[in-house]
Amino acid sequence: MTEQTFSAILAERARADPDEPLVVDSAGAMTARELDAAASALAHELLRRGVRRDDLVAVSLRNGRDFLVACFGIWRAGATPQPLSTELTAAERGALEALAVPAAAVGSRPASPGIAWLPGARVAPRGGELPDTAASCWKAPATSGSTGRPKIVRAAAPASLDPSRPVAEFLPRRATQIVAGPLWHSAVFTYAFRGLLTGHRLVILDRFDPAAWVTAVETHRATWGLLVPTMMTRLLRLPPEVRAAERVASIESVLHMGAPCPPALKRDFIDWLGPERVDEVYAGSESNGLTRITGTEWLERPGSVGRPIGGTGVRIRDERGDDVPVGEAGLVWMRRGSAAAYSYVGAASRRDAAGWDTLGDIGHVDADGYLFLHDRSDDMINRGGDRIAPATVEAVLDAHPAVVEAVAFGVPDDEWGRVVHAAVRLTDATALPVVAAAARSQLGRRAPAVLHLSITPLRNDAGKVRRSALAERFVG
Repeated sequence: MTEQTFSAILAERARADPDEPLVVDSAGAMTARELDAAASALAHELLRRGVRRDDLVAVSLRNGRDFLVACFGIWRAGATPQPLSTELTAAERGALEALAVPAAAVGSRPASPGIAWLPGARVAPRGGELPDTAASCWKAPATSGSTGRPKIVRAAAPASLDPSRPVAEFLPRRATQIVAGPLWHSAVFTYAFRGLLTGHRLVILDRFDPAAWVTAVETHRATWGLLVPTMMTRLLRLPPEVRAAERVASIESVLHMGAPCPPALKRDFIDWLGPERVDEVYAGSESNGLTRITGTEWLERPGSVGRPIGGTGVRIRDERGDDVPVGEAGLVWMRRGSAAAYSYVGAASRRDAAGWDTLGDIGHVDADGYLFLHDRSDDMINRGGDRIAPATVEAVLDAHPAVVEAVAFGVPDDEWGRVVHAAVRLTDATALPVVAAAARSQLGRRAPAVLHLSITPLRNDAGKVRRSALAERFVG
């Protein structure tokens, strides 16, 4: 089969089996025919409001069928969806609109005047044929904001694919996929829509809740899903009877990515599901390269994020740009194909003339080519010349049974330049001194100088965190 537009793929599923339930959410099931019709109605409305081919259309909706209606309506109009968090402040939304003004917005009200606004994705149907067209860019998400600098990542691939071919070796061609993360997040967005376009049925949770995840898997016989480490932690904290093996027996594999996974957490998760059902992928929104490791491989190389796949090459370089020896840490550079997979709006890529690119992560490779990550270079805390990786601190804190969640960050200091602080959520607030003592025992001088107690989540629903914002919140 040859490539088809996303719009044509949906239309073909609606023709082949109009009553097939493609989406299940809190409102029930939505059939192929219903999704196709709603997408056409929205496409007509967007075109009526002046949206043209390759325009950006912002989508800021909560998880559910309407998010899918919005994106398929945008693709059918020949435009590019720009998924945005529903929790952006007016200032954050305005900063993104200043980088690239969308032609229209669906969901949350845009911050800038003059942008056509549709409060929801459902509009009255209109007659008339729509041309079968594909935008030259299939998605343009905003990055997580972990660095505090807003930017937009425009995919180089068009809104078309061959639905008969698997998207990736770790994404089954047919599955009942449970969507637990926010659809505005790039990885969740990518695998939900790529899955749907190649034969998946989507079971969408309003937001992640560990007990609801288990119930949804059991009820809908879900076979595949994407998780981040914070979700994995919460699943493992469920009582054994709630997460009993037979309740999740339908799961053939889960993929986790999006944040470093502490080895102790990963080992416990593998003990729960079995190594053959746990995959990990390292990649960014930019898709400039990716690595993969199965649970079985990980048990042989704890802490690794795998070897390159999908035509990816990996090099580790020092600050001068020279390759470092095997086993030595440096900046991770990747290359995948001859052409860039993305372009930034609001930032400059670090891609060099030979096509090598870096997202700013520090790591090393072993003699067999397995990649091990240390932390992001932007996040490293320089304490008097001692470069401390927040992930190292967080792994120790997260391993304590009283810790629900932990995030480490740097704070200016007159003596050391910067020192480590950390914020924690605990099962029992009175355990704070015990957790602090355990961290000092295991980390020594790299232990947090101050441990801050938080009663609210430290990461968003996608498992992302802005360390600078936490430093401002707790220290000022």
